[in-house]
Amino acid sequence: MIELDQLTKTFTQKNGQHVHAVDSVSLEVDEGEICVFLGPSGCGKTTTLKMINRLIEPTSGRVLINGEDTGELNETDLRRHIGYVIQQIGLFPNMTIEENITVVPRLLGWDKKRCAERATELMSMVALDPKQYLKRYPRELSGGQQQRIGVIRALAADPPVLLMDEPFGAVDPINRETIQNEFFQMQRQLKKTVIMVSHDIDEAIKLGDRVAVFRRGKLVQYDHPDTLLAHPRDDFVGQFVGADSTLKRLLLVKAGDAATTPETARPDTPLSEAFTTMDEHDFRYLTVVDETFHAQGFVTRRAARNAEGVCADKLAEFPATVSDGDNLRIVLSKMYQFRTSWMPVLDADGVYVGEVTQDSIAEYLSSGRSRHQTGKAPVFTTSEMAGT
Repeated sequence: MIELDQLTKTFTQKNGQHVHAVDSVSLEVDEGEICVFLGPSGCGKTTTLKMINRLIEPTSGRVLINGEDTGELNETDLRRHIGYVIQQIGLFPNMTIEENITVVPRLLGWDKKRCAERATELMSMVALDPKQYLKRYPRELSGGQQQRIGVIRALAADPPVLLMDEPFGAVDPINRETIQNEFFQMQRQLKKTVIMVSHDIDEAIKLGDRVAVFRRGKLVQYDHPDTLLAHPRDDFVGQFVGADSTLKRLLLVKAGDAATTPETARPDTPLSEAFTTMDEHDFRYLTVVDETFHAQGFVTRRAARNAEGVCADKLAEFPATVSDGDNLRIVLSKMYQFRTSWMPVLDADGVYVGEVTQDSIAEYLSSGRSRHQTGKAPVFTTSEMAGT
């Protein structure tokens, strides 16, 4: 969708010395992805962003959107392709919220009815009542509400590409998290191709499908967030992502990624057979599933020892379960809440996927595995976890 080809920007200082603000940056952003430009101040990330929509003309190199060179597009076509959000918001104070949102659509010739419908639709996406807010002026809104308007204004003409320059940086932490979550939900519906500038590693790994780390105008590493955290390319990237990079991965790794697939039993499995299975594998419990592999509960080793009957007779309820899509921070929080070292993992239909344990979480994180290395989430067997 977006391709940067050897993009370079050189400035000439007063003393005649040439400075490479951006030095031969090449990368591709797939359609529907969020790419975050990350790095310290002055590293070239904002200059790169501004070259994409020609606010700054490149010294050399190309920007291609769907194969079209942006340098060959006129202003109207460029605005039709690209929405732009900045930290300072830049709402027009003498325009109503509806007029602010529909600035670009009106320039593109949309009629009043279509503009009004689009403004109403977008306001609903950021949980602002159109009837209550559309006729207000920016000064009548809070900073967080104004920031929401800034985001949806960039989406008003339905551009395929959205560029965002630290869009949530000026918002207080509570509002920032709320707006980030709203934006993430919007993106799941709209599937825009987004490039966002940020200096916040937590924001980058939360929102980004890929993260581009810049240093002194050069692209140092371009990877999926979990790969970036698990495999920083050099000391600079390692220091930038932080010494707690393993803990940051808790937000990225899902329960299904770190799940093991131990032996299970059926409700009609004899307790003597269940005990033998637990004894052979040194299990303290055995999950019981029905014929459709829906988890019914579990049987403990103590309950099965020297017992007659079947597993259904000694079935215990799970203290809690987790979804295969829950991140590991949620999983660990539940483990501490319910004082357990393991939990069954279920898919959206309640089918048993496996179990996640404190040991499986530690093994996954310490291994440096990335679910993006193979294109799918690895699932470990209990034997693999034990190293046998």
